[in-house]
Amino acid sequence: MIETSGFRRGMSQPLFTPSYLPAEALAGVRTRRVLALAIDFILVCGLSFMIWLALAIATLGLSLFILPPLFPLVAFFYNGLTVSSARMATPGMQVMDLEMRLTDGGRVPFLNAAVHAVLFYISWLFPFVFLISLIASDKRCLHDMLAGVIVVRQPLRFHS
Repeated sequence: MIETSGFRRGMSQPLFTPSYLPAEALAGVRTRRVLALAIDFILVCGLSFMIWLALAIATLGLSLFILPPLFPLVAFFYNGLTVSSARMATPGMQVMDLEMRLTDGGRVPFLNAAVHAVLFYISWLFPFVFLISLIASDKRCLHDMLAGVIVVRQPLRFHS
């Protein structure tokens, strides 16, 4: 039995496959993801800089010699905490009416969301892997597939 909202329960097949997912759920997802990425990148850079500055001031500059790169740490927790929250999206994804779910339709746990961020940033070392989303019927990138997630439009905003 499939509910009209696109969410089903009690079936063994993954919910978010092209045959179960309403077409509106994937409409414009690639473009929206790129814009959401730009917003999130700016936010993570800002957070990283504020933490860096606070640590530099608090230690009178001594921490600058031992600080690890803050951007990857901030991005890891930023993605993990925001995607695993009740809104199931980063602030950039929220602005673009997107949410991330497990392929079975469930909420993404912190570890999956954080690993997704790590895989995404590793993907930048091999940019051609982003082309996979052009041939994938559900518009997923390789790092989405490896993390077991799918990015869809928010169900209440399919028609907006």
